[in-house]
Amino acid sequence: MKLKIPLLTLFLTVSSLLAEGNNADNLPDIEQTGSWVPIPFAFSSDSTGLAGGAGTIAQGLFQPQTTFVAAFTYGVEQDIITNDNPETTNFSAVLLSYSNIKIPYTTQFFFSFWGYVSHWPKETIYLDGSNDSDQDDGLVTSSDSDFYTATLTYVLPMGEGIDNPDNIYKLRNGFAMDRENFANGVPFETGRTTLQLKAFYQYQTIENWEESEPWSLAKTMPEWNDSGLRFALTHNNTDYDLNPSRGYSFEIQYSGDFGWSDNLQSWDSLELKYSKYIDLDTFSFTQQNVLALNFWTAYSPSWDTDRHIYPGLDTNRPPMWEGPRLGGFFRMRGYENNRFSGKAAIYATAEYRAILDWNPFKTEEFLKKNTPIAIDWFQVVPFVEAGRVNDAYDFDLLTDLKYDAGISLRALAAEMPVRLDIAVSDEGVNMWVMFQQPFDF
Repeated sequence: MKLKIPLLTLFLTVSSLLAEGNNADNLPDIEQTGSWVPIPFAFSSDSTGLAGGAGTIAQGLFQPQTTFVAAFTYGVEQDIITNDNPETTNFSAVLLSYSNIKIPYTTQFFFSFWGYVSHWPKETIYLDGSNDSDQDDGLVTSSDSDFYTATLTYVLPMGEGIDNPDNIYKLRNGFAMDRENFANGVPFETGRTTLQLKAFYQYQTIENWEESEPWSLAKTMPEWNDSGLRFALTHNNTDYDLNPSRGYSFEIQYSGDFGWSDNLQSWDSLELKYSKYIDLDTFSFTQQNVLALNFWTAYSPSWDTDRHIYPGLDTNRPPMWEGPRLGGFFRMRGYENNRFSGKAAIYATAEYRAILDWNPFKTEEFLKKNTPIAIDWFQVVPFVEAGRVNDAYDFDLLTDLKYDAGISLRALAAEMPVRLDIAVSDEGVNMWVMFQQPFDF
């Protein structure tokens, strides 16, 4: 079993999920407490080795709906092989994020940014991520991975965007209050609709390159830089976006790298996501039972499978971490991160989310007094997933699908969904530790 704790998304998701779903009832008053939540952590994984660090989250910093996140991580020394030479290196990462800042003198515009700088001792890169590719074909390399994003969000003045553009909820024991008349309404007339413009920059090095094509054709250490813009339309028509019990949501997003500056090559990608939530009857030992369904698909119009800039590297294809891709902490959790990539991708999943009556953090006096953050509930979630990538958007996407299944234990900790997912596929077992519900991201 391989433990996966992708710190990039782990901490970035904290800021995005809190920015999207603050609550006015339970958030501490920053003027009284500072609302700083310290998070020490330690972990071990194949790509990082043993590592630890500390982070902090400040809710309502300067504005009630904002979230500030900072984190630093450092790992113990790892023995690696780079270009046939034995070396040692350490995992390290720094994150800074400030989300959902309301732009002065406006009611509907919000700004967010984050930056993440990291060095990985043993990152696995799947340049050939086709549906029939081999798991052992991935290149294990030390690498630098840096990501920066700035987002401008406009909340359309319709539906909930009129009276609640800040997207503030009132929670009690981890459940949204006064939401009985919300969810499953007419699209755009009800619910919350946003338009987003995102600018992104990503920097990736491949240090173990001299014996691996196509990287060995380079004269110096290869870099894969990409930057560009994303345009997104999102609509949420649920009772509570961080843990919906009923309703639906959808998102359409276009991403484009226009070949600026020293980017490796231009590319673009179009994604569509739809989620549906059905409230079910509870059992004697549960508080809430929900059937959660999700469909996601992506297509890269620019990806030219007939031309190559290097052998094995198609012209105008997105990087492995962009565009149509499967595998990892959000889609196809039984496979390695970004295990599959292609010109087109399709994915579907079903989860049965059951919130238990059992919660020792509310019943055991010792835990109630000595736990620094609130644990509002525990959730047990069996799930199944199916998907595939292809070099064209056609009916072949529905054949020879990849499948996995798993079980997840989740909790609402400090008003943030936290999850431990274990998934099994034909390529092994993976365990992921993450924030946020998987396909709500």
